[in-house]
Amino acid sequence: MEARYAFRKSQLLDECQVAPEIFEQVIPRLYTFMKPFLRIFHGQAADQHAKTYVCGLLSNVERKNIESIAYRFGQSRLPLQSFIGWDAWDDAPLREELRGQVKTHLGQGDGVLVFDPSGFPKSGRESVGVARQWCGRLGKVDNCQVAIYLGYVSRKGHTLVDTRLYLPKEWTKETARLDKAGVPKASRAYRTRHQLALEMLEKNGASLPHRWIGGDDEMGRPYWFRRRLAALGEQYLLAVPSNTAMRDVEVEPPAYSGRGRRPQRPWQHVEAWSQSLEDTAWHKIDVRDGSKGPLVVEAVKRCVVSRTHRRQQGDQETLVVIRYRDRDNQQVVQVDYYLSNAAPETPLEECARVAKAAHRIEECLQRSKSEAGLADYEVRNWTGWQHHQTLSLLATWFLVRETQRGKKMDPCDHLTPDSSGHCHDLARGVSVWDDVAYAEGASEALATQ
Repeated sequence: MEARYAFRKSQLLDECQVAPEIFEQVIPRLYTFMKPFLRIFHGQAADQHAKTYVCGLLSNVERKNIESIAYRFGQSRLPLQSFIGWDAWDDAPLREELRGQVKTHLGQGDGVLVFDPSGFPKSGRESVGVARQWCGRLGKVDNCQVAIYLGYVSRKGHTLVDTRLYLPKEWTKETARLDKAGVPKASRAYRTRHQLALEMLEKNGASLPHRWIGGDDEMGRPYWFRRRLAALGEQYLLAVPSNTAMRDVEVEPPAYSGRGRRPQRPWQHVEAWSQSLEDTAWHKIDVRDGSKGPLVVEAVKRCVVSRTHRRQQGDQETLVVIRYRDRDNQQVVQVDYYLSNAAPETPLEECARVAKAAHRIEECLQRSKSEAGLADYEVRNWTGWQHHQTLSLLATWFLVRETQRGKKMDPCDHLTPDSSGHCHDLARGVSVWDDVAYAEGASEALATQ
């Protein structure tokens, strides 16, 4: 966990109080939660292993790998290791059940599907998919595995729904390596991260009500990916790098001299273009109420055309730029750039909502890694990786459901008002840390069972 991330987490948790009563009977609720997912298992041992593993992922065990979880619950390591790493149970039905529950509890017509790559640092070369590649967690190129995650965000909440493991080209060319890692033949062909995202969209898109597709600048960078989403009838708002070249079609082109070709509008990087704007061009948007007051961002949009991968002029899109200032509203601390195929008249407030949804999934990945053991696996083969990831997605979903349960409780029945008479209630807040507070409370409750 980054020091900055940990420090801010500590600050926010110090500002809130969550009553222990919220976490009473957490183990029975977890077992009830698991029942629909256990239907695919045929046998008491498999049922128990699944419950033990999810319980371990949610506990306060420092390193949530198989050995630590087995030790925590006084079990032998080998049966649990076999269940996760080698047993031939299909995790697809679990993800289908998860998708159905997410639709039921979070589904809204204007929901957002978000694609987000995430890296897992790994040493050696035997773990499936490991290679020297960009790892966002480390902020550099290093030995790691990379997975693409699909998240769902609505006004009711947000969670992870599905994932695909990215296999670099060097892996898809080595049959012996693929055989040793147990990669199925149907998954051995090389597919880019964007192709994996499209696979997940095909698998989940029709089942999850949504109006938008979101993603970080890695997902939004390729012109072909944005065009493919548009061809599929999807409306996207995808982050793009600051050096993305575009032409502003809302300004007049240079005057024609009467000879030769008519001059074109100049190509500009989106960063340079936004920096050239007057302060009056920016619109303030109240994104949410925070513990320190409202969170206000500044945004601007413009009709533009961007370059294709062949350095040709592409179709018209809407450029959206959102900038964030520090708490004193003095200095710009972050600027995000987005391209969208939404109608030019789409309100900036709606664009800001979708942009925030993409950040929600980034935060959800951080929470899943810190509270649901998403990155704590020590399996090397394809089967073990898929099994661990699926059960971690279920653990994350349980935390979301627990958070929703806490939100339904009257906070002032359990929380002590401060000197101003206000209750510090994360359950009613909108920061990502409300989920973290409940996750940590649930972990403590599980640790005492």
